Amino acid sequence: MDTETTELDRILAAAAKAAPQLAGTTPAQRAGWLAAAADALDAAADELVPLAAKETHLAAAPRLKGELARTTFQLRLFGEVLRDGAFLGAAVDHADPEWPMGPRPDIRRAVVPMGPVLVFAASNFPFAFSVAGGDTASALAAGCPVVLKAHPGHPELSVRTGQIVRDALVGAGAPAGIFEVIFGVETGVTALKDPRISAAAFTGSVPGGRALFDIAVSRPSPIPFYGELGSVNPVVVTPGAVKARGEQVAKGYVGSFTLGAGQFCTKPGLLFLPEGHGLDATLSEAAQAVGAQTMLNERIGEGFQAGAARLRELPDVTVLASGDPFTPTLLSVSAADFLKADEVLRSECFGPASIVVTYRGQDELLEVLGELEPGLTATVQAEETEAEDVRPLLPALTRIAGRLLWNDWPTGVTVSWAQQHGGPYPATTAPTTTSVGTAAIERFLRPVAWQGFPDTLLPPALQEANPWDVPRRVDGVR
Repeated sequence: MDTETTELDRILAAAAKAAPQLAGTTPAQRAGWLAAAADALDAAADELVPLAAKETHLAAAPRLKGELARTTFQLRLFGEVLRDGAFLGAAVDHADPEWPMGPRPDIRRAVVPMGPVLVFAASNFPFAFSVAGGDTASALAAGCPVVLKAHPGHPELSVRTGQIVRDALVGAGAPAGIFEVIFGVETGVTALKDPRISAAAFTGSVPGGRALFDIAVSRPSPIPFYGELGSVNPVVVTPGAVKARGEQVAKGYVGSFTLGAGQFCTKPGLLFLPEGHGLDATLSEAAQAVGAQTMLNERIGEGFQAGAARLRELPDVTVLASGDPFTPTLLSVSAADFLKADEVLRSECFGPASIVVTYRGQDELLEVLGELEPGLTATVQAEETEAEDVRPLLPALTRIAGRLLWNDWPTGVTVSWAQQHGGPYPATTAPTTTSVGTAAIERFLRPVAWQGFPDTLLPPALQEANPWDVPRRVDGVR
């Protein structure tokens, strides 16, 4: 199904032609296009959900139906972002001959679309992080054409979703070339190297994402590459939480790391428990009760089996739960042994595997946290009466994660205005950005300042009358 070279060139040429047309559209127009795409996907749910279930082995209900609803919700939410207008970051500084550092010219600043964006779809969310997922939605909202490189794990679904989205966008008035789907690993690499692509977004493995990132930044004209890669997502449990609700925490943890067969980027991979916690039996029984799970595809299943086997073979590791190749694997190790263990113990194992690390006290816990590789999330399970004991942990947790959770579980990333789904490398290649939530639009926009321009030549958001009625900072005042 690899896209032929001539077809890829046609798609890239069409995207490049559409880019200035999109840049000239209003936020309200783009909001209408996104709503049309969402409506079309909702109308095709009875066709798309069974197709996704067939190709990914995920349950049609509630998983895939809920994921499709999330997908159309975020398309509509970006419509709200567009109608709000604050995303433009409009600022107006009028000429000021009395400006303290010398006379100031009239200067006005706002953001503009980057240009055609290449999006690499993910395997584990065939709707929400795939063809019509968050990267696509945010790039289209920004006014950028999207070339979507489909994931080989669900090709039929990708073809059909792509057709529905493209037809809905163009049918609502968007220019041809605004959205197309391409196939093939080498096709994606070729597109990434093409000078007509202005930015790229990726969700997937560390090796794959790093290889693409290196290509993006080593081009003759480097481009931004927004990769979401790997994460171990630690959970710290305090003595007070163990005493007050230890069994509940243990069962909640197992439910989180086995959710979706552990195939979430936010799966908690490390559980830090105080020495003498007494929860091994509860953890073991809960993990064994989950039973065998179906992986997304054969390649991912083989990768999980190999990774779990490497973990079980490490010295100083106790197996709390394991068995059938696709049953949850839960291991235990002391913090002291964790610190001197092979790097594989600290790396993400994609699938239903996790590790319990027992610590002797806060000093040892802080030492281990200081050695952890950054990720997407860090969770604290504690009692409010322990606030002063938790406070010293927060700098270490903030250093390694983009989202901190209190008495909750990281699996389940809501789409909202305040959401942050990112973190330092290797969680992402761009730690100042998010791939989930309304701020995701910022990745595909760049700021431009207009100095001394006549009002009639300024973008509407910067004209004196503010015809779009967007929020602005004028002469320093919001």
